[in-house]
Amino acid sequence: MPTGSPALFTDLYELTMAASYHARGLDEPATFDLFFRKLPEQRRFLVSCGLEQCLDYLENLSFDERALSYLGTLDLFDDSFLDRLRELRFTGEVWAIPEGEAVFETEPVIRVTAPLIEAQLVETYLLNCLSHQTMVASKAARVALACGTHDFVDFSARRVQGSDAALLGSRASHVSGASATSLVLAGQVFGIPVSGTMAHSYVMRFRREADAYRAFARDVPERAVLVIDTYDTVEGARRVVEVAAELATEGVRVQGVRLDSGDLGQLAHQVRSVLDEGGLSGVRIVASGDLDEHRIASLVESGAPIDSFGVGTRMGASTDAPSLNAVYKLVEDADGPKLKLSPDKATLPGRKQVHRAHGEAGVEGDLIALHDEEVVGGEPLLDRVLVDGARTWPSPSLGAVRRRCRETLGALPERLRALGPEEFEPFPVGISEGLQDLLARIGQDPHH
Repeated sequence: MPTGSPALFTDLYELTMAASYHARGLDEPATFDLFFRKLPEQRRFLVSCGLEQCLDYLENLSFDERALSYLGTLDLFDDSFLDRLRELRFTGEVWAIPEGEAVFETEPVIRVTAPLIEAQLVETYLLNCLSHQTMVASKAARVALACGTHDFVDFSARRVQGSDAALLGSRASHVSGASATSLVLAGQVFGIPVSGTMAHSYVMRFRREADAYRAFARDVPERAVLVIDTYDTVEGARRVVEVAAELATEGVRVQGVRLDSGDLGQLAHQVRSVLDEGGLSGVRIVASGDLDEHRIASLVESGAPIDSFGVGTRMGASTDAPSLNAVYKLVEDADGPKLKLSPDKATLPGRKQVHRAHGEAGVEGDLIALHDEEVVGGEPLLDRVLVDGARTWPSPSLGAVRRRCRETLGALPERLRALGPEEFEPFPVGISEGLQDLLARIGQDPHH
């Protein structure tokens, strides 16, 4: 696992800008918005995730002596700035859209107001933490939609980009519907149920396939899910029937079998027939192997008798959309609202709130308005979660975040719940009159 000071998880230019602010006396309150500039073509919505870790980071932000000593070796920072970092704590205010909520492009998901140096230095971590977990949660939400009433388990830890990504990715997958994870550390850290079967190497270690099944079921009787495709899937199912009859006399019950290769739909039907004919109608069939929402949807729609799915690389690495265009931009400082006019990268000025309108059929649209602007109808999404650097209330449980996500997905219009790739009408995100007026006024003179 990586070691070092968490405060140094920042890009160098954050520190050099902060040093300049310090030298020039510009460390006055400023507001930054974190938002997703544009959704990937493969996404119709995103699920906000990662706020909890962002708040942990902000509440505990500090530069220890080891970090300050390292910065001193760079010959970039004077003693006055290093002393400022030595006493630095996050003292600002944060507004955020809760985890598990659907979000769309241009909407502020996190709004940070703090002394400029504090607000600047936290950019890198906030972007990394929120964009990664949101990316995985959004992919897992699509898997959940494909699975419908079927369970799915996160199997992704071994192939995602690093141990931290695996751990937080397990959390994000659970938020969006994964019933369990294979990663034991995620079970310890987040209380996520852990689940696993057996590897092909276990079967290969025994002289006979049946011996492997017999040994594993006896040694792990409460978790006896047997992988049956090491040699021949249908023959493997027949050996499970043979072994299960023997074990039943000992009071040991086989819980399930796993298919990990081949034509999963066809094999599931064949295996189900073998199990049922052998009196094992209660034995579940688990499918895994390069699954994503599209393959799962096809299997479910075809009526394949698969009870649950193990989903790994394509979910944990979000292979069709492996990054999100998250940005963190200055929108207000001591001189007033700020506006960036770069082509295709323009921003919305001022402190803002997002209001979501609901109708009989679910959510109908969002409106981005000024923070203190009166808006008729709609639910404000941004909550004040940090004041003077401390949480305003206890964090919601992971179970509560899961419930919010489930309710959010259920309220989305059907066109957004569809998996694509056909054309669809995007979710409407409007701009209020007050924000439009401010935008027009500042746009004429961005330096105002």
